[in-house]
Amino acid sequence: MLDALAARLTYGLLGLDPASRLGAAVHFFLYDLPKVFLLLASVVFVMGVIHSFISPERTRAWLANRPLGLGNVMAAGLGIVTPFCSCSAVPLFIGFLSAGVPLGVTFSFLISAPMVNEVALALLFGLFGWKVAALYLGLGLTVAIVAGLVIGRLGMERHLEDWVRAIQVGAAPQIDAAPPAWRDRLGHGVRHVQEIVGRVWPWLVAGIAVGAGIHGYVPQDLMAGIMGKEQWWAVPAAVLLGVPMYSNAAGILPVIQALLGKGAALGTALAFMMSVIALSLPEMIILRKVLKPALIAVFAGVVAAGVMLVGFVFNAVL
Repeated sequence: MLDALAARLTYGLLGLDPASRLGAAVHFFLYDLPKVFLLLASVVFVMGVIHSFISPERTRAWLANRPLGLGNVMAAGLGIVTPFCSCSAVPLFIGFLSAGVPLGVTFSFLISAPMVNEVALALLFGLFGWKVAALYLGLGLTVAIVAGLVIGRLGMERHLEDWVRAIQVGAAPQIDAAPPAWRDRLGHGVRHVQEIVGRVWPWLVAGIAVGAGIHGYVPQDLMAGIMGKEQWWAVPAAVLLGVPMYSNAAGILPVIQALLGKGAALGTALAFMMSVIALSLPEMIILRKVLKPALIAVFAGVVAAGVMLVGFVFNAVL
């Protein structure tokens, strides 16, 4: 239905030639824009209702004083239901540290929150199917958990900035408040849509516009030659290319869709996406207020290695 409507608008109302590059680009944009927006709004609403069951205080209580490994698994799982970009996850990261959550556990959350959240998974499912979404979920969580464990094992708490180390854990949070009624939970879902979609829609439109340009104008042979499976260096290059950029899953996935349509290998394209949303330069700048350079370098190195491994695995099995 959306495809037919987009075709009618592109080739009928606008009178563009179906065989032209401009026609292909405009059709891609008009088809993807409502599809991705509808998918995003529905998922964010459902997760907004789920969020009404989870308070920040209860979350900190869950994560503090957990056995080795379990806290990392819980923190990485928490990232699935927090649709934040990397920069938005940093304040929660600081809050967890100040509440006494171990450093490695907080890093598992910081990695998982932008990279494996429900928005990314829903869009992957809608655009590429459940197998890609499930494999991405498993590998993304593995990167977050293992990276957090490695950073925790290194004992790098001394590389936190002094003001963070000086923060004292406050009083135990009160988590026994009466639960909200279902009417309030549904209202929370609506407000969640307003907040999240209102925040990401410019990135979403920009990403779809970039994807449309790639779909209409980038030669297929060129993209396959740069980001194909045959080039061993394509995955590391994609990770390095993605780090200086900044976007979220909603904004970058339409670009990935267009790259794949032009012949890019799935693992290479997803490695590029993961580096954009989990290792962005703006995130590093914000983290510098909290972490010393040595810890930032370890964080970036461990995550980049995990992202490259994910890219190679995707290219090998799909």
